[in-house]
Amino acid sequence: MQNTTKLLAMLLALSVSLAAQGGSDTKGKFFFKKSCKACHAAGGSAKEITPLSKTQAQWKAYFAAGKHKKGAEKLDGVVKPEQIKDIQTFLTNHASDSPQPETCGG
Repeated sequence: MQNTTKLLAMLLALSVSLAAQGGSDTKGKFFFKKSCKACHAAGGSAKEITPLSKTQAQWKAYFAAGKHKKGAEKLDGVVKPEQIKDIQTFLTNHASDSPQPETCGG
């Protein structure tokens, strides 16, 4: 009984934190693969990036700064502004220290 209560509390906390982000994990994965992986894949023109490349806090800081190419350009100049929140949600939800770490696949 106590384990069930702990599990429910953990799931509730996780769902609240994910819902608070306001983006769509599914859309974010699609937009990330479509917009970012062209350059950020193995053998691409930029460093390979996956959700596992950063912790949740690092992804949040990256999106809070809103910069791309080590600060050389604005992030919304590379990705449509309406897609940024979804991409942030996907990357944060699957970061190296998240409950569901993963890559974005091929």
